[in-house]
Amino acid sequence: MTTELAKESTTAPVLRSPVVLFMAVAAALGTAAIYPLQPAIADVARSLGSSTAAAGIALACGPAGYLIGLGLLVPLVDRFPPRYVLAAQFSALGLSIGATSLVSTSWLLGLCVLLSGVCSSVGAGLSSVAGRLSGTGRRATVLGIVTAGISAGILLGRMTGGWLADAVGWRAMLLAFAAASLVIAAATWLLLPRVGGGARSGYLATLRSMPGLFVRFAPLRLAAARGAAWFFAFCAIWAGLAVALSGPPYGYSAERIGLYALAGLTGILATRAAGVLTDRLGARPVILAGLAIAAVASAAMGFVLGSPGLMVACLALFDAGLFAAQVANQSTVLAIDPQAPARFNSAYMIVYFVGGSLGTAFGAVAVAWIGWSGTTAAAVAAIAVGAAITVAAARPQGRRAQAR
Repeated sequence: MTTELAKESTTAPVLRSPVVLFMAVAAALGTAAIYPLQPAIADVARSLGSSTAAAGIALACGPAGYLIGLGLLVPLVDRFPPRYVLAAQFSALGLSIGATSLVSTSWLLGLCVLLSGVCSSVGAGLSSVAGRLSGTGRRATVLGIVTAGISAGILLGRMTGGWLADAVGWRAMLLAFAAASLVIAAATWLLLPRVGGGARSGYLATLRSMPGLFVRFAPLRLAAARGAAWFFAFCAIWAGLAVALSGPPYGYSAERIGLYALAGLTGILATRAAGVLTDRLGARPVILAGLAIAAVASAAMGFVLGSPGLMVACLALFDAGLFAAQVANQSTVLAIDPQAPARFNSAYMIVYFVGGSLGTAFGAVAVAWIGWSGTTAAAVAAIAVGAAITVAAARPQGRRAQAR
């Protein structure tokens, strides 16, 4: 295998469109892997003979594992040939999901979900590869397509998992996800370009250097800070929406609430357009335009909760604005070191995901504390923070800041 690794090209070929589309599909499946059990939490608890709280704690290990994967696994695609790393990661994901279908206790469930969460960071690895192999003129465009897959995975993981769990049971549903992951693993091995790693330092050195990246690289600090701010808003809105619609006077079922996620799928269409515009205009105008759209939509949602049609329209605009901002923002991170972008993407995504986790926790309790209108106002404030960081960063840098 060492000889084969040595033969891998270190040049960056242009990714063909079918390969980019495959990467988007693969990123969707990998990202969705930490969500499918959430709608079936009550069935899982009954099957294991545990409380819903114990099952909930076990399922919370998924996002925790995802953070671990961002830190430990994503940088590997810079050190070793990406097709080897990602194929192995998808294989491990399939095996861990399959093992989850066989558990009989809550602690085993938590362990298997943790492992699945670690491996589900494969989507961030794919976006890093997209940034390295797409070339400067197409980086944001290609990233937009792969990011669309990640966004689809976030939105569809719960919906698909809930539907399959109702149809065939949660254990069979997990086996279906496991089988799909193994198929994607084989396709990853066959379809991704045969390129070597682009990192100039060892893996352990890369891990040790990651905290210092925020000190050394201002674009990374800025991107992480504003990204965490608007991902906080994104997660707060979606978590708060479920609480608001499930309580009085609405009393919607979980299935009906889940249908609102379909609105977010229309927002995914904005990611490709955002990538093209970022390549043409630079990241800053795309970020500010996306945040402006999201802020207006978020403010409007505070007044139209009882009108499903208007809520769906606002959610679509909200997601479209934030997805567009994410594509433009992440393109600035991947451009810091085009030959080895994964460590920067890993550092960025950790902070980004922490912001989202705080937003989820906030949204789940904010409706009871300050009401739905107060929750949307807090989201507007978080988006405004992201916009203010972008505007303030541009002033002292002049025209050069357009790259941010």
